Formats: sequence, C-alpha cells, structure tokens
Amino acid sequence: MTKPPPLPPEHLRDPGDAWVEGPDGTKYWGRFGAAGLLVLHPPRGVLLQLRAEWSHSGGTWGIPGGALKMGEDAVGAALRESHEEAGVPADYVRVLETSVLDLGFWSYTTVLGVADDYFEPVAMDLESAALEWVPMNDVLDRDLHPGFHRAWPDLRDRLAFHQRG
Repeated sequence: MTKPPPLPPEHLRDPGDAWVEGPDGTKYWGRFGAAGLLVLHPPRGVLLQLRAEWSHSGGTWGIPGGALKMGEDAVGAALRESHEEAGVPADYVRVLETSVLDLGFWSYTTVLGVADDYFEPVAMDLESAALEWVPMNDVLDRDLHPGFHRAWPDLRDRLAFHQRG
C-alpha cells in the first residue's frame, strides 16, 4: 500500500483541511464541508476516479473532490479539486446544478456538470490511482465509494433530466 504524502506543517495548511467528527463518531473530511465534481461527457459517460489505497475509502471509485478551503464556495472547491486531482479544465465544464448532503454539522456538495468538448483526464496528484470515463449504465459495475454509491441513483436521474432537457 502506498503511503499518503505528508501534510504540510499545520501553520501552512488551510484550516479546512481537517477531520470533522459526527455525533456517532464517524469522521468526515473538511472542516467547512467538502465538494466534488460529477462531470458528464455525453459520448463517453461520467468521469470517475479510483481513490488511492491510502485515502479514506481507498480502492473505491468516486468523483474528484475534497475539502472546502476557508471562505470557498462549493462550486469553486469542486472545480479546483477536480483540476488538482484529475486535470479537469474548469473552462470545459458547464455547471448544471448542485446536490447537497447536509448532515447539520458537515455537508458534501456534488456539482453536476457537462463537458461538451472532450478532455483527457490526468492524475495530477497521488489521490487518483486511475481516472476513467465510464458510461452511465456501467457505473454500478464498479466498487463505488459508499457515499457515492448511495447518491448515484439520484445523481444519474438528475444528469439524465438535463440530457433530455
């Protein structure tokens, strides 16, 4: 198993880069919440990221994303994180809507977008073990991150609605 890269010294880290513990003891990454980008390229499918083994729920497929920085909005965070992890060019993504899981003490925002023009995803950091465009009908064939697995049926329906629209 690959070791995670060391965190920068605390005085150089954004205050958002921290765990939040829920009432049941479950930990969630991102003091100010987290966000990810679910981007669709209609001919190829959705961009999925195989999470590095050392990461939370490592070895599962999900979407590029991560902690919001202090003062950052969720759409900006999702676009920033998807660029940092998968080389997603923000100017290729047309944002459609957001879907928010709000637990009261922590939230995760999925930003749904479309890339009308193709781009080749590139693992830009050690958080991505692999990146693939996956046809929407094949997503459930992957070993999905548990949170993404729960959210996928609703997210799939939202993307399909926009495609019909």
